[in-house]
Amino acid sequence: MDRVRPPERELLLDVTRLVWRTWRGRHPTGIDRVCRAYVEHFRRRALGVIQRDGFKLVLSAAQSDKIFRLFLSEGRVARLKMATAVAGAALTARRFPPKPGMLYLNVGHTGLNDPSLSKWIAQNRLRAIYLIHDLIPVTSPEYCRGGEAEKHERRMALALKSAAGIIGNSQTTLDDLSAFAAKRDLPMPSTHAALISGYEKVEEVKRIALDRPHFIVVGTIEGRKNHLLLLKIWQRLFRRMGNSTPLLIVVGQRGWEADEAIAILDRPGVLRGTVREVVDCGDELLAGLIAGARALLMPSFAEGFGLPISEALSLGTPVIASDLPVFREIAGDIPLYLHPDDAPVWEASIESFQGEGPERLRQLAEIRDYQPPTWAEHFNSLESWMKTIVVKVADHSEAADFQLETTA
Repeated sequence: MDRVRPPERELLLDVTRLVWRTWRGRHPTGIDRVCRAYVEHFRRRALGVIQRDGFKLVLSAAQSDKIFRLFLSEGRVARLKMATAVAGAALTARRFPPKPGMLYLNVGHTGLNDPSLSKWIAQNRLRAIYLIHDLIPVTSPEYCRGGEAEKHERRMALALKSAAGIIGNSQTTLDDLSAFAAKRDLPMPSTHAALISGYEKVEEVKRIALDRPHFIVVGTIEGRKNHLLLLKIWQRLFRRMGNSTPLLIVVGQRGWEADEAIAILDRPGVLRGTVREVVDCGDELLAGLIAGARALLMPSFAEGFGLPISEALSLGTPVIASDLPVFREIAGDIPLYLHPDDAPVWEASIESFQGEGPERLRQLAEIRDYQPPTWAEHFNSLESWMKTIVVKVADHSEAADFQLETTA
C-alpha cells in the first residue's frame, strides 16, 4: 500500500515568546493565551519559528509538533523538557530559507523591534502578518517601564514597514495604530479587527463562594491598572465596616510603576483579611472566583483590550469599569462606566453592589443577552481575510539599517 504523504505546511508561526515564557516559568498573561490559541488553531498547518540574537530557526514539522504539544499540555512545562525540545529542534531544523510567499504569523510582538526580522521577511519574500495588542507604551508612556516607549515605537514602525497585513485585537487598537502611522508618515498595510476570546468553558464553571461577599480585580499589578484606587477604598471601607467589609480578591503578578499599591499590600494592618492576593491562579480557579463575585472591578487608566470584562459578562458577573473606548467596543453599555480618578463614586458603587441595587439588577438582566467574542469567530473571520494577503512588493532593503527618528 502506498503511503499518503502529509500535506506540506503552509505557514510559519513564531513561537519565540512561548518558548522563553515557558523557560522562565512565568504565569501566562493575556498575550500568552492568545499565542496558545494560535498554536491550537494552526498547529497542523504550521512550522514553528524561534528567534535568537538575529538568527531565525525554522523548525521541521516533527519538531514543530513536539514544541506545539508542550505549549498545549496541561499544567506547567518543565524547563528541562522545553530545553531538550528546543535543543533537538536546533539540531534537526530546516536551515534552508522558507519558501517564498509563505505566511509568517507573529502574534506576540516578539522581535518586532529587531531590524533583522524585517530583513529576513524581505529576503524570503514572506507574507508577514502581525497581531498588535496595544500601543500603550506610545500613547501612555507614564505607565510603563523606562525605555519601553522608544522600544515600542520601534516595534510598531518596523511592523508597519514589513507587514503585508496587521490584525488588531480590537478596532480601537487599529485606530491607535493608524494614528501612529499617520503622524510618522508610515505605510498602513491591510488590516483586520478580530476580537480575542477568553475562558470558553462557561458551562463547566462552579461559582466560588468565600466566607464573605467578594469583588475581584484581575491583571498584573502595575500603575495603569489603578490598583491603588481600590486599595485605598478598601482601607476606608474597613474603617467604617470592620468585619462586614467585603473581600477584594487581587489576581495577578506584581509588575512595575505600582510601588505604593504593592507597599499597601505588604503592610500589615487594616487590609489583612479584607484583601487577598492570588498570584498562582489557573483558568478554572479564576473563572470560579469571577463567577462568584459581586462584580469585576476594572479601574484601568489604559488598556489594550480588557479580556476579564468579556469573561466576567459571559459568566454572568456584573462589571464596574473605567470608561475606555475598547471596553465599550467589547461590552457595549452593559458595564457601569466610571472615571478612573473618581474615588468617591467608585466607593459608593462598590457599596451598592454588595446588595441588589438597581444598577446591579440592570446588569444582571442585560448580561443574559451578552454574546462574548469566541475563538471560532476570530479564526473564521481571520481565515477569509488571510486569503487576500499578498507578498508585499515594496523594497525592504533599508529595514536592516532603519533608525526610528525621535519625534518631539
